[in-house]
Order: sequence, then structure tokens, then C-alpha cells
Amino acid sequence: MTVSKPLAALTPLTSDGPVPSHVLETLRAAAAGEERGARPISHSIDLLRQAGLLTDDGTSDLARTARALMQVGAANLGVGRLWEGHVNALHLISLYGTASVKKSLIRRIAERALLGVWGADGAVPVALDASGNCLTGSKSFASGLGTVTDALVTVNSGPDVRLALIDVTDAVRADPSTWDMQGMRATASGSYDFAGLPAGRVEWIGAPGDYLREPHFVGGVWRIAALQAGAAAGLLDRAAAELRAAGRMDAEAQKTRLMGVLMRIWAGMALTERAAEAADDRHIARESIVATSIAARLFTEEVGLDAIRAVEQSIGLRHFDAGSETGRVARDLSVYLRQAARDAFLQRAAQTALGEDGRIWGVFE
Repeated sequence: MTVSKPLAALTPLTSDGPVPSHVLETLRAAAAGEERGARPISHSIDLLRQAGLLTDDGTSDLARTARALMQVGAANLGVGRLWEGHVNALHLISLYGTASVKKSLIRRIAERALLGVWGADGAVPVALDASGNCLTGSKSFASGLGTVTDALVTVNSGPDVRLALIDVTDAVRADPSTWDMQGMRATASGSYDFAGLPAGRVEWIGAPGDYLREPHFVGGVWRIAALQAGAAAGLLDRAAAELRAAGRMDAEAQKTRLMGVLMRIWAGMALTERAAEAADDRHIARESIVATSIAARLFTEEVGLDAIRAVEQSIGLRHFDAGSETGRVARDLSVYLRQAARDAFLQRAAQTALGEDGRIWGVFE
């Protein structure tokens, strides 16, 4: 397996595990306040920064990165969503950015920069205007408004899409009111208007089409799978704690219902780790890497839905109380599970795995 570490000055993760236990405990305790707006999510991002997690692009040990995403997803999915975007952006810049951009990025992260990847266009897609001097259009579902400082923004569409690294700290251009979802409210997502932004303020990352290159595009959705699996595990953990406190965990029906889901979560975690490891294995065909990453993403989605249903049945009406911790986690997870292009992903993976004799072994061959 080939191991790459493009940014020479990256610092290693802490030695006591992918994410230190005290960080996870603090992230978990902060989640409810972040959803209410009583605590800025930037405080939790700073915890990740202090633990050295914002300077790792996730490529030095992909399985370790998967486990770290699972841990953070279990503790605080909103923070996990922002961190996954940062890792994705850092990875793309490591792959396609110039030496000068990589060097400046190390300094900016040390100075509290947080990266994101904003790909969903608004009513008017982001593009260069006819003169080539300014951008037009906006992005929607942009996660981390007010917390993300520099976003990798897709410019144009189709095979010639380009990546632009842009300072997104102008609060006037941000509109969080467009995010009216029931979950993931702590991420402060919304729309961001790029109209009139001078092209001179854009740092171009890579050439047209680089963003779509595999196995780094769809082949990277294992990171989403890791967060989904972790959040599902975190939901079950909270449910079991509540049931134990109420003296209801000894019921055979409760154990059977929750354990059946937990076993599938464990299976999803194992598949996700394998998908992560395969992503950097030069001996595996790119489409096999992509198919496995898709499989992990779709499997953990299904398991997440099963976990939500099982917890609703186990906790009962209290789960839907406004202050319920399991209710809050389930709201976040249900929104995060709804990623784009699910059916197209499934068809692509099936074409690879089932399209030729002997391909069903995939990355396990």
C-alpha cells in the first residue's frame, strides 16, 4: 500500500488514540448547547485543533482517520460534519494545490483557519462572468457559515469544473436563514453569495476536471460512511444509557432490538475501514475502490435508519420530547443520512461489482 503525506509540516495525531477521550467527552457535552445556539461550534473545532486533528489530511493512515471520524461522529455529528469537510479540503489541496498554497495553508490553519468544501450551487451556479474578472452565483447547503474561513468552491459544472479556494469570512455574503432543517442546526449551514467577488481573490486548486478524478471523488465517500456509522453507534449508546437509568435495559426485547442493530453497525464500521484502506492501495482498480466506498456509504445509511427506528421503539414517547438527547442525535443523523445521488451511487457500484464474472470479491479479493 502506498502511503502519502503531501504536506511536509503536518503534525501527527495524539498517541493515545485517534481522538483523545477528554476531547470526545467535551464534544459530547457541548452538542446540545451548540444546537440551541448557546455555545459556538467554533469552540469544539478549537478542541480538535489543540489535539492536532486539523493539520492531518487523513492520508497517513486512512483506517485511523476512519476510526477518528467514527469517534467524533458518535460524540457530536455537527462537529464531525465540519471536520470531515476540512479533511476533504485539505486532502484535495494536498493532491492538486501548488507548493505555495500548501505552505500558506499550514500557517493559516495554525492561525485558526477551518476549511470546507462547498459544491451545491444555488439558483445561479457559481462561475466566472463573461469578462473573467468576477464570479457570479451562489452556493447552497454551505456548512459552517461563520466558522469555515476558507472554502473549496466548485466553479462551473460538468467535466471542466474547477476548484477555487476562497476566503468566506464576509458575513454580508452569508445567509444562514436558508437552512431550515430539523437537524444539523449547529453546523450553521446556509447560502453564500459569490456574485461580484473579484477573480483576483481566488486561489485556483488544480486544473479543470481534477475535482472529479477517482478514486478521490466518489471514492472518498467512505468518510461520510464513517461519520454515519459513528453517529448511529452514538445514538444507541445514549439510548442504552437512558434505558439502564430507567431500569428498562434488562428486558429481552430491548436487548434483542438494539443488539441486532449494533451488530450491523459494527459490520458497517469494518466495511468502512476496508474502503478507507483500499482508497490508497495502488493494486486495486479505481472502480473497485469507488464501488466499495459507495457500498460503505449506502450500508451505513441503512443502518443509521435502522438505529433511529430501534431507538424510537425502545425509548418510546420520551424520545420525542424537545429536550431528549436521543431525539437530538436522531434529528441530526436523519438529516445527515440524506446525501445526494443515492440511486445513482447504487447503480454505479452494482455495475462494477456485478457487471463481470468474478468481480464480486472487489477489494476483498
